[in-house]
Amino acid sequence: MLDSLLLSLFITMLLPYLAKAPLAFAMQKSGGYDNHNPRAQQAALKGFGQRANAAHYNSFEALVIYAAAIIIVVATGTADSTTVTLGWLFVASRVAYLVCYWLDYATIRSTVWAIGMILAFSIAGRAVLG
Repeated sequence: MLDSLLLSLFITMLLPYLAKAPLAFAMQKSGGYDNHNPRAQQAALKGFGQRANAAHYNSFEALVIYAAAIIIVVATGTADSTTVTLGWLFVASRVAYLVCYWLDYATIRSTVWAIGMILAFSIAGRAVLG
């Protein structure tokens, strides 16, 4: 079970970099990727590019919460099938979140974000409260 949970963490670690691909595409379309000052170029993006940038950074933010939850589970030795299921649902919610952000489904995106956070905190809460 722990192996599956750690695999979900590994995939979550990859998501910010998956989210970078559409951002790089948007930057390329806006006059070429400015590797000298990419953050300034990203800040100037509009529409899809702006959403792709936000999705990219939010993926790092979500990773911190999820990684902390998994560390708590590992530290307490409380990995079980429910925890693994919650972990994979978290991964699915993050993929759905990215798609919703890219496609500009704002309300659904916010709902999916909330579900993901509830899942991550549920994982940690189950481990802490035993």
